[in-house]
Amino acid sequence: MSMQNGELKTRRTLLKGAAAALSLTAAARLALPGGAFAQGAGPEVKGAKLGFIALTDAAPLFVAKEKGIFAKHGMPDVEVLKQASWGTTRDNLVLGSEGNGIDGAHILTPMPYLISAGRVTQNNVPVPMYIMARLNLAGQCISVAKEHMGDKVALDARPFKAALEKKKASGKSVKAAMTFPGGTHDLWIRYWLAAGGIDPDKDIETIVVPPPQMVANMKVGTMDCFCVCEPWNAQLISQGIGYTALTTGELWKDHPEKAFAMRASFVDKYPNASKALLMAVMEAQQWCDRPENRDELAGIVAKRQWINVTVGDVVERMKGNFDYGDGRKVENSPHIMKYWADNASYPYQSHDLWFLTEDIRWGKFDPTTDTKALIAKVNREDLWRDAAKTLGVSAIPTSTSRGKETLFDGKVFDPADPSAYLASLGIKRVA
Repeated sequence: MSMQNGELKTRRTLLKGAAAALSLTAAARLALPGGAFAQGAGPEVKGAKLGFIALTDAAPLFVAKEKGIFAKHGMPDVEVLKQASWGTTRDNLVLGSEGNGIDGAHILTPMPYLISAGRVTQNNVPVPMYIMARLNLAGQCISVAKEHMGDKVALDARPFKAALEKKKASGKSVKAAMTFPGGTHDLWIRYWLAAGGIDPDKDIETIVVPPPQMVANMKVGTMDCFCVCEPWNAQLISQGIGYTALTTGELWKDHPEKAFAMRASFVDKYPNASKALLMAVMEAQQWCDRPENRDELAGIVAKRQWINVTVGDVVERMKGNFDYGDGRKVENSPHIMKYWADNASYPYQSHDLWFLTEDIRWGKFDPTTDTKALIAKVNREDLWRDAAKTLGVSAIPTSTSRGKETLFDGKVFDPADPSAYLASLGIKRVA
């Protein structure tokens, strides 16, 4: 009993400390309205530790490092460090660089919210995070095992439902893999399955597999389908193990994807360094998005220290040329990954709200979650605007919302009324 009391006391202390951290963060933001940076002052530190997962949407971080853009903005000692999984990324963000972890990362957009709210941290202790920019739009895929080639699984998942039911009837298990519970890949594959009449919590087992391990796991029959970014979908096809059912841009054109996020404590302590990091990432995003740079970009991301694959595994889809692996081929796809075009970098609050709403749908957040207050703490579009002005960006979005969004099945997400969206999915929201 005394041990239980001790554990409770320890947890209360941790939670109290986290609450104090949140209060200090809020106070710092009041002291510096709009997250203002001291004009003309250089970075307080010359480096930071930034994590990434081996995926092509981490490219702006690779380019900012390789092409000296971090150094150009006064941050020559930035380290861009490969993480084994999204769980590892979370753990290292919780530690911070002071604890041998990292200060920021290329990350699944919902994760800074899940971490800030203590939904995925040890003992549920909140670790305040800031989303500084969106890293890309679209560019993920849902791939299916070769055994389902004859089922013609594509955007419509209903043929897949019949195939899974037949497989289960024979006594075999059926599994869908994603990369982190409540993350973007989890939400895309759940949306797709549910739209096809497949309950992702009852009709198929959903498992977590780190992106670089997807192909090897599909090869040994671990799963029937998975959702992940490139190059792993293209590599699956080149190895003859499966095919692409759809690219996620077909679910929602130009959907938001990864984010560039930092620990709030780092940003509040080093505002000028944080602005320098943000400007470097934004400048790299512009470089990545120029068509004439795509061949060179493919060569960069394929390098051993970054993704460690052949250039052939990344270059075609990076240019918008999709061989689905089942006979379908599309050139100049409208669903090409975007790093800067069409306001890809701007962290729209309405996009964050969609992710939070879907995470409420699937039980990762409570229906009573005050999403507006949470977004106000995590989303730092004010810092993005400040950095954009300093960079001389000509077209800065004037709204925090991209407005109503229509998904492939006709569902409409109105940021002004997320409860109506949930209701259209058969879910009643309490708050």
